[in-house]
Amino acid sequence: MDPTDTAAETDVRRRIPRTDTVMSDPRLLRAAGRLGAARVKSAVRQAQQRAREGAVAPDAVADTAVSLLPRSAGGLRPVINATGVLLHTNLGRAPLSAAARRAVQEAAGPTDVELDLRTGLRARRGRSALAALRAAAGAAEAAHVVNNGAAALVLAATALASGRDIVVSRGEMVEIGDGFRLPDLLVSTGARLREVGTTNRTTAADYAEAVGPGTAFLLKVHPSNFRITGFTAAPDVGELASLGVPVVVDIGSGLLAPHPLLPEEPDARTQLTAGAALVTASGDKLLGGPQCGLLLGREELVGALSRHPLARALRVDKLTLAALEATLTGPGTPTGEALDAAPEGLTRRAERLAALLDAEGVDVRAVPSEATVGGGGAPGVTLPSAALSLPERYAEALRTGTDPVVGRLESGRCLLDLRAVPPADDERLADAVRSVGRR
Repeated sequence: MDPTDTAAETDVRRRIPRTDTVMSDPRLLRAAGRLGAARVKSAVRQAQQRAREGAVAPDAVADTAVSLLPRSAGGLRPVINATGVLLHTNLGRAPLSAAARRAVQEAAGPTDVELDLRTGLRARRGRSALAALRAAAGAAEAAHVVNNGAAALVLAATALASGRDIVVSRGEMVEIGDGFRLPDLLVSTGARLREVGTTNRTTAADYAEAVGPGTAFLLKVHPSNFRITGFTAAPDVGELASLGVPVVVDIGSGLLAPHPLLPEEPDARTQLTAGAALVTASGDKLLGGPQCGLLLGREELVGALSRHPLARALRVDKLTLAALEATLTGPGTPTGEALDAAPEGLTRRAERLAALLDAEGVDVRAVPSEATVGGGGAPGVTLPSAALSLPERYAEALRTGTDPVVGRLESGRCLLDLRAVPPADDERLADAVRSVGRR
């Protein structure tokens, strides 16, 4: 080896700043307060090693360390949902509203979640959130909240039907995702299932024939992720309620009141008014709130559920209660805004972004698109939308970029559907596309 090479290498290493010197950079000091000193120090050492290997200049160590730091101390990364699926399960379903996010921040410290500040005595957990839920549902005498939709149904079956019969149509024995099947879930509670009818046709008479002394309740499940069409029949809640046995309805998607764009999607208010004794639903779907399970219905039934020992294991934390209440009482949610977005407005946004990026040399065009609700809601319903169409290579590059964007591939192109993208994120989206175009 040439001695001058060794000398140059030694000189470079000597110019690499010490760890404490780099850590004194104001940007890294702020990051240590946000992420913890250990994580920042690890990034500094990685940057120093890159300098030793000649990948970065010694005077760029601090900049490199800053670039290696995550945005937050948590491992979850925010993404732009440009899939055209409003409630994408892999992306966390419903995004919280600004009001709900603020409520979560305010509830992060000590709160009066189980304390009556006026009397100094213990109070019912989440009482204001439950009151807001009852008011929003309209026809509910009482409400309870657990940690997800499946838990709501499990609590109902455990508290009301352990060792007894649940009568359910064969056409509603659904798989709810990730391999979890409704029959397995219900049997795990100790309840017995009495299947009636056929896959495509079940009548009120089928339920009536199955009712006996051991019947706990009749269960009606909305098949939220598929549709059966053609020669079909299913009784409505009013018909079942006339049989003299409590009717439990799992509406799934969390729609509390009818929505004009989703006429076939069951809602809690309508089911309760028709005679359902109990309605279960998810909070992170069409309601647009945090992940939780909603139980709405008769006071004696909801009271029995809330006092059951399992309710303690399934209860939600104060952050969920705060987000739920703000969702129910605050301004519109991102989910509601995406659902109600006018197709003409989406087209104008796509055309503006396409023109902007095309002028910068990006192979892009605005195209019509079709969006869906997703998350097990409104199966078969499509929503007219608009998208940016880009070369296929953009899909992976955008997904793995600094500010991840998740789109979809269609006919050999990467489509970025705008229906689930808030207008305020249009510039973020454009910047992400630009960054790929520069590679």
